[in-house]
Formats: sequence, structure tokens, C-alpha cells
Amino acid sequence: MRDKFYNTDCIAGAKKYLKDNSVDLIITDPPYGIEGDKLHKHYNRNEKYVIDGYVEIPKKDYEDFSLKWILEAERVLKPGGSMYIISGYTNLVDILNALKKTSLKEVNHIVWKYNFGVYTKTKYISSHYHILYYIKGKAKHTFNTFSRFSDSEKFEDGRSKNYHDREDVWNIKREYKPGQIKNKNELPQELLKKMILYSSKEKDLICDFFLGSFSTAKVAKGLNRYSVGFEVSKKSFVYQEKVFNNLKHGFLKKSLRKPPKNLLTNSGKKITNGEKEKILNIYYKLKSQGETKKKAIEKVSTKFGRGYWSIIKLIEKNPKKKVNLKFNF
Repeated sequence: MRDKFYNTDCIAGAKKYLKDNSVDLIITDPPYGIEGDKLHKHYNRNEKYVIDGYVEIPKKDYEDFSLKWILEAERVLKPGGSMYIISGYTNLVDILNALKKTSLKEVNHIVWKYNFGVYTKTKYISSHYHILYYIKGKAKHTFNTFSRFSDSEKFEDGRSKNYHDREDVWNIKREYKPGQIKNKNELPQELLKKMILYSSKEKDLICDFFLGSFSTAKVAKGLNRYSVGFEVSKKSFVYQEKVFNNLKHGFLKKSLRKPPKNLLTNSGKKITNGEKEKILNIYYKLKSQGETKKKAIEKVSTKFGRGYWSIIKLIEKNPKKKVNLKFNF
């Protein structure tokens, strides 16, 4: 397997170059359909550092265009494969309507909250994008639940870092690159790392239908994945492909934090009657010794490698329990 990119329209390119069921993950940021080639008028940015040649899709063509490329995405995605589509709200309805015409299944509608919102005086400032997370078919999809945080990591106030990281509102800053060559719109590395780490494995093939700055491909390469994609702009393609080729596979891996081992090793497994008896006896013994409900549950959860909520459910079903003092914690 190797990285492969095509300087062509994604719809025609996918038909010609990509086989059915050949891609593990799709991450893509389609054109805005809102005169994206004129976005610099809304930002305080020196355009001399921005690669020109951004190709916009006219509003009148956006519905048909969205359906055509999404049907191709559905075709090339493997059963169990995942797709993330990043979109603004103006033409979001066209993308959602196109997705309804496929067999793809919605998993999450994520909101990405960013900085550098477009300043306005007569309405609320727009400072978010939509990320549509879909999967194909009934095959089990890749979701690496503990790829970024283990089940034992907590904030100072006791909240789970893993739970927080997997909520469907993401606060991730855009990248500010003063004096650097860039495309009209580039997705931040942290955003792409999050999607790739959760939804793919090393050596998987990741596709971007709208390469633009090659951001998806660059991060995929850095995380030891392979990429394929399309970009219609000649200037952007030539410049960014050279940048991509100078990167080494796996260059981002050293920068990744390694989560500690999970403590809840029995989470999801069926609780035996004998284990239920032990859990309840130890929990009520701790309570009889003056431990708070929360602390008692946390201790029992850690000892038996069970989730906090599974212990609560067990207690709720057995609200009164005679303590057996033979059980030691």
C-alpha cells in the first residue's frame, strides 16, 4: 500500500481510481458553497501567504454536487468503515439530504467550537462547524475508545477525561500561521488527530475527497496511516504534494501521549452471581464504616474492574443488604 493523490475532480477521480469497498476511513471538508474564494474579506489576514486557486461550488449546483460525491464516498468505503464530513451550516441541509439517500448510518452529529469566529454587529457570531460522523453497513466499525485517555484518568474535580474527550462538542482552536504559506481553509492538526486516532488503525487507508492543504493526508502519514485523495486546484496540489512528500511516516507518533493502563478491565463482561455477592457485601461494609456512597462505589469499582454505573445499577437493584463481615476489602 502507498499514498496516492490525484489532481482531478473527486467525483470523476473516485470513479476512475478507487475500487468498491477499498477505504477504511474518510475525512473530508467539502467546499463551502458560500463564495469561499472571497473569505479573506471577513478575516484580518494577509492574502499574500494564501495559495490562490480555491475552487468554489456555485450555490445552484451544491445539492446535486453533494449527492454525487457522497454516493462515491459510500461506494468506496469498506463495510464497517467510517466517514467524517466537516461542514458549515449554510449548505448543511444539502449534505444531510444526500446522506439520507445512502445506506450510511449516522453515529454522531458533532459540533466543533473554534476560535476566530467571523465578526458581526447585527447577529450572533458564527464560531462553530458541524462534523457528521457516519458508518457503512452492519459490520463492526473501528472505534478506539481508549486511544487518547484511559478509563482511570480524571480532572481535579473528579470528572473523567475519557468521557469529556468523547462528548459531541469539541473545543479545538484553529491554527494561526502568520507569515506561513497556507490554503484558504485548513483543518487544525488536533482536530484531525482526534478523528484518526478514534476511528482507524495503523496502516489503514484514509481518503480525503477534497485535499486542499493535504491536512488530513499529512496527519494520517504522521500517525502511520496511508492516504488517497483528490484536489482540483493545480496550484494547491503541486505545492502541498511536495510538502507531503518531505514528511516521514510516523513523524507524529513521538508527540502522542500514552494513556495509562485501564483499570476497569472487566467492564462490559457479565457479572456472575458470586461476584455480585462480593460487590454488594464490600459496598455495604464500607458504608457501615462511614464511607460516602461515591467513595464506596469508586473503591468497589476499582477492586473489581467494573464501571461506576454498573455498580450503581447493582446497588439500586439490591438497596438493602446485610453486611457479611467475613469479606475484607
